[in-house]
Amino acid sequence: KGNGMIGNIYSMGLALQALEATREFYAPRKWDCAQAFSVVFAHDYQQPMAIAQVLPALVGRSYLDVAGLDCAATKGTSPNPQLPLSPTLGTHGAPRAPIQVHYSITNTLQGTHFHYSTTVTVPSGSTLLQVLEVAAKENPQTFSFQMEQTSWGPYVTSIHGLAASMEDRTFWQFLSAGDALDEGVGTYKPHAGEHIQAIFSTY
Repeated sequence: KGNGMIGNIYSMGLALQALEATREFYAPRKWDCAQAFSVVFAHDYQQPMAIAQVLPALVGRSYLDVAGLDCAATKGTSPNPQLPLSPTLGTHGAPRAPIQVHYSITNTLQGTHFHYSTTVTVPSGSTLLQVLEVAAKENPQTFSFQMEQTSWGPYVTSIHGLAASMEDRTFWQFLSAGDALDEGVGTYKPHAGEHIQAIFSTY
């Protein structure tokens, strides 16, 4: 992408490792290393799996370096305190202004087609998961959903009784302004007035 993103924020760690490790002999076209790293520096990583994959790139190594790592030479070294490894802390306890988020669910893929929309009010800084929870609480018959916890955070498996299926290669895709979200529901934070679409999709 033109803004330095490679795939999405979750794929950035492995992508940076691969490009750094192979840059001397794999160059189908020049890639902007600084631009890609600026995406990583600007993101508030919270998922342990994403952090584990991006850390090697931040310290100038990749998983490929493990086989030749000289543990004796690295003994006693400590991480660079300048690296942005901790999330930005906010003001705890301060009330957050409410925002409205538009949320719709659509299925034109299987069974009885449907499209429902709602507007929910949540505190600013709320995650998309919190938006889904408020919508489900206010109208459970329409916006009920199920999810499972994964190493990448919560993953929505079913909305309005329609479940994703690996066998059918279906999943619930979340979009904003027609573009797939770069983060999962547990970390993405919608802005005021944003329209989030959940569309039953295939891959």
